[in-house]
Amino acid sequence: MGKVALEGIEFHAYHGAYPEESILGNRFTLDLELETDFKEAMLHDELSATVDYSKLYKLIKARMDVKVKLLEHLGHMIVSDILEAYPKTKQVRLTLKKHGPALGGLVKYSAVQIQYPEDYA
Repeated sequence: MGKVALEGIEFHAYHGAYPEESILGNRFTLDLELETDFKEAMLHDELSATVDYSKLYKLIKARMDVKVKLLEHLGHMIVSDILEAYPKTKQVRLTLKKHGPALGGLVKYSAVQIQYPEDYA
């Protein structure tokens, strides 16, 4: 087993429970770590034997382009997409942050953390 990570992935997207959030959008940051079997990639230097970072980014971007209300739901959908695309994945840790959330005061970010399989038990 090994770990693959993408950290500090940034998007401008339109997620939120309030109408203005779906119009103005907001900045989101995502950190992701996968535990997977990439022994074949280590031995044979083949991209097909591991997680393709470019494909992983495109998968996340496609999900970020679909408006949802809750970070919890968005994070769950991203994890589900990853598990479908990479069935050898044994564990996923995802942190999703919304910068400057509309809470009526100055807040740097709101965030959710999702871990598979722990949060799916």
